[in-house]
Amino acid sequence: MNEGDVLDRTYAALADPTRRALLEALRGGPARISDLAAPFSMSFAGVSRQIGVLERAGLLEREVRGREHWISLRAEGLTDAERWIAEQSAFWSGRAEQLERRLARRHRR
Repeated sequence: MNEGDVLDRTYAALADPTRRALLEALRGGPARISDLAAPFSMSFAGVSRQIGVLERAGLLEREVRGREHWISLRAEGLTDAERWIAEQSAFWSGRAEQLERRLARRHRR
């Protein structure tokens, strides 16, 4: 999978408020799908589908213990997205600084 596909999946996964809430719920550590589903007003199957999207994006991992599925954050899942944002921020900050210098030179004239 190329970097563009990874970013597309990551940002698509993060675009949904339910999926972001699931990620936030996992900050405290691994949880069973049934525990993650409890606060949501959707079916267990619906929450399970949302978890699947996050797994395919590389943001979560699943461990099967008997009949229970435990879900945990996959910290490295955001690495590519973070790097892309940092690169864009650096580029635009540099452009803003160039503009500021150019405007300052014009103002002095």
